[in-house]
Amino acid sequence: MIGALMLDIAGTKLTQEDIELLQAPQVGGMILFSRNIESPAQVRALTDHMRQIRPDILIAVDQEGGRVQRLRTGFTLLPAMGHFGELYLTQPEKALDLAEKCGWLMATEVLAVGIDFSFAPVLDINAISDVIGDRAFAKNVQDIVPLASAFMAGMQRAGMATTGKHFPGHGSVKADSHIAAAIDHREYQEIYNNDMQSFIQLQAQLNALMPAHVIYEKVDPNPAGFSPYWIQKILRQELKFDGVLFSDDLSMQAACVAGHADARIRAALAAGCDMGLVCNDRESACTALIGIENLPLPNQERLERMRGKIPHIQIGSQLDLGNEWQSVRKVIEDFKNSL
Repeated sequence: MIGALMLDIAGTKLTQEDIELLQAPQVGGMILFSRNIESPAQVRALTDHMRQIRPDILIAVDQEGGRVQRLRTGFTLLPAMGHFGELYLTQPEKALDLAEKCGWLMATEVLAVGIDFSFAPVLDINAISDVIGDRAFAKNVQDIVPLASAFMAGMQRAGMATTGKHFPGHGSVKADSHIAAAIDHREYQEIYNNDMQSFIQLQAQLNALMPAHVIYEKVDPNPAGFSPYWIQKILRQELKFDGVLFSDDLSMQAACVAGHADARIRAALAAGCDMGLVCNDRESACTALIGIENLPLPNQERLERMRGKIPHIQIGSQLDLGNEWQSVRKVIEDFKNSL
């Protein structure tokens, strides 16, 4: 059974404390960070060990490309998604082909080392946000939708579920919600007509969404990830979205409006999130776990859809994932080197 808390570990191997935490019923996921990565072989050994302890655990990573990719040593360094958007303006067919290949390559490498999914892609508009920027494919929905669709098709072809972030859109808010409260002052209709459209138009390809830690003050007083209005009324009822909803990291500054970690994860789950993330703060993760240990487990059928098609292979000191991987990797590396 899969629990409602996703947390992290400090090192490249499991400690005894990590092992004990993994066995808690309400722990459902693990997210890996750069500090957990030494080599492909080490990552696969780590994820295999996690599954020995907890076979049903979901393992995730942020492997978007550009400045947000945790798997680096021994893995392909991917371009930022914004570069596909730049190419799309002059060579749309080439840009779409490269985006599909990049999604496939990212997913193939992540799955090979035993990780179920990457929290990708970013579907925000590259407008004024300090934290989004070239993590977004483009500055407008008309370009984002075909590029993100191609990238997700590549992910799904490799056997990985997709997670769109950050609903209903973080790109039009300047503040970085990791370190500050982020407030969007626009009316609902303006958000709907602009930022939300990439999520709406790509809904058929989305297995999961991550709501933004942004307060859309003219719509609801709570950040979207704590808001029954955004999650239940808009996403579940109006848009009929039936995928998984992951909270963004509940340790982020913009999440602190909900109180301590136990109150934050309860607020996220009560609003309708399936799983809450508490990262880079073991004390808060333990507080969150205690706060939800008596709650019912989340929707198992929904969460099971996030399980990746992880190959049964031995990973050596260097990745070698076959002929298609080698050719696609060269294409993506050549593109990145040409920038």
